Amino acid sequence: MKLSKQPYKGTRDYYPADKQVQNYIFETWRKVVESFGYEEYGAPILEPLVIYAAKSGADLVNDETYRFSDRGKRDIAIRPEMTPTVARMIAAREQEVPFPARWYSIANFMRYERPQNGREREFWQLNVDMFGLESFEADIEILTITDRIMKAFGAEPKMYTIRINHRKLVDVMMKEYLDLDPIQAQLMTKLFDKKNKISAYEFRDKALEIFNENQVENGLKKIAALVSAKSLHDLPEVIRSHEIFQDIESIWRALDEAKITSLKFDITLMRGLDYYNGMVFEVFDTHPDNNRAMFGGGRYDGLTTLFGAANIPVVGFAPGATTTELFLRSHNLLPIFGSKTDVYMVVIGQEALSGAKKLADNLRQEGVAVECDTTLRKADKQIKTAVKKHIQYLLFVGEDELQEQQYTLKDTLTQQESSLSFERIVSTVKRLDS
Repeated sequence: MKLSKQPYKGTRDYYPADKQVQNYIFETWRKVVESFGYEEYGAPILEPLVIYAAKSGADLVNDETYRFSDRGKRDIAIRPEMTPTVARMIAAREQEVPFPARWYSIANFMRYERPQNGREREFWQLNVDMFGLESFEADIEILTITDRIMKAFGAEPKMYTIRINHRKLVDVMMKEYLDLDPIQAQLMTKLFDKKNKISAYEFRDKALEIFNENQVENGLKKIAALVSAKSLHDLPEVIRSHEIFQDIESIWRALDEAKITSLKFDITLMRGLDYYNGMVFEVFDTHPDNNRAMFGGGRYDGLTTLFGAANIPVVGFAPGATTTELFLRSHNLLPIFGSKTDVYMVVIGQEALSGAKKLADNLRQEGVAVECDTTLRKADKQIKTAVKKHIQYLLFVGEDELQEQQYTLKDTLTQQESSLSFERIVSTVKRLDS
């Protein structure tokens, strides 16, 4: 039987060049979040299915989760997200964890959904959460980190938009403004969450199905007023007069003071997961070739209570590596990557092999990354291999060089060659040469 060369549908092979891009994204994420005091954690890739069924929403559990029964006949899921897991971990040690707890992880997940550009069945993402701070200062910090991450990749404010809404404001909108009962409110919230993914006619028709006969005429007018609101102060008076509106204004002013200029209020932004109960946001790419939501987050207080712990406030977000890569490629923000290997050692002749290997090991002990070619091929073929690997330095080692302890080092970027001692090779490659 001939096996396929392709990976499982919706997953991706990371060849060395791909892994360089991924590592660059991971390193940038890690540098930014750690600068704000966040500490890294890890967790199992398998979880009991029930922790997703309890709070993440039926669509995620029934349609998108990789689920199975293990040999103990337990219902298990490959994690489709990190939020319930980190809530479980905090709940398990709520008496020991110092609050506010600033945690992050970079991990892989799986969701069974239709693969498309920027959406894979296996995906990697950064998960950033702050536990234990109820005030909107936590919301501001999370949004500030979000903006700082985008700028750390070299993005300018015009390249992305951070759209913000508040789930409590949505509750006011649904109950007090649109006058919907709980079932209608839930259906309308899900419809608003899909608004930008369906046509205006389909949105209107589905809204008509949610309203009862007495609500239809005024309901459609009210929705039109909501959708046309370009800022917080364009919202209807019944919403602006609610106390939650003051909190949102405070968040907005603080972000403005922090000079985060990519903000946009969006009353249609819901974030589909059921556990959000406060500020929610999404980051959108403004490039016409990649005009899409890249990632988002928000506040999800109370998730720890599902595990028998106290109601611990928390706010977080989770950018994905693939959507980040698409953003960087769309805006030509990816740097040019070279090899992590400093030196490719071209070994000339069987007699030089043993000495070359010792020399390579001595260089490694001085912090120089060396790949030693032990194939005994002709020098030109060894050189071609080094060029394909984009290794900057070539070091030619033969029997004469070993005896004289002087070696030819060639910089493939400048094409300059020098005859150097061991010490000079180290200082040149490590750029310590004065």
